[in-house]
Amino acid sequence: MRILVVEDEKKINDVIVKTLKKEKYGVDSCFDGEEALDYIFSVEYDIILLDIMLPKKDGFEVLKSMRKKGIKTPVLFLTARDQIEDRVRGLDLGADDYLVKPFAFEELLARIRVVLRKNSGSGEDSGNVLKIANLTVDCNKHEVFRDDVSIKLSAKEFSILEYMMRNKGRVVSKEKIEEHVWDFDYEGGSNIVEVYIKFLRKKVDNDFSPKLIHTIRRVGYILKVENE
Repeated sequence: MRILVVEDEKKINDVIVKTLKKEKYGVDSCFDGEEALDYIFSVEYDIILLDIMLPKKDGFEVLKSMRKKGIKTPVLFLTARDQIEDRVRGLDLGADDYLVKPFAFEELLARIRVVLRKNSGSGEDSGNVLKIANLTVDCNKHEVFRDDVSIKLSAKEFSILEYMMRNKGRVVSKEKIEEHVWDFDYEGGSNIVEVYIKFLRKKVDNDFSPKLIHTIRRVGYILKVENE
């Protein structure tokens, strides 16, 4: 599960991110509305935690823009604003829940679980069964199939594949893969990403057609159907 945290107060942002990582969620975070939209338009998330009072674009504008683009990712508003009008406006724009600051992190985690349960389902529309060509990845069950053949992956291999599937057709850099999968900054001398991509290719690509994992020299990797 991957969560985007959009909160302009750094201390709160950092604590939320730390709490979520402790619960084994994958997390991205940012501090203003424009940056939030950059993330939302380039990566698929399971849920977005969105503050209302943000620099550049407020939370309402962010939510309106993503829904206008057809992005149905669940949104949980986190805000100090407790007016009924704000709650109604957020829900009318398509928010899934609303949590007023200050809040207990136990309640935040419970609300996240509730929203995820409400939005879970079967099929690709749930955002948890990802497909390209004859490759299927079930993010809920942690299952991978190629030509209906079950493929066993390690936790890190699965995380890399899920990240690439959620960004299929787009080049992802080694830096981004390392940041998303290992949650620490990329070190230029490290070859950990290349090693795991090699493992992944051996299991998912080498014995199947069409080829899906491609190297873009000096840039990173892309998941797409060969020759497309």
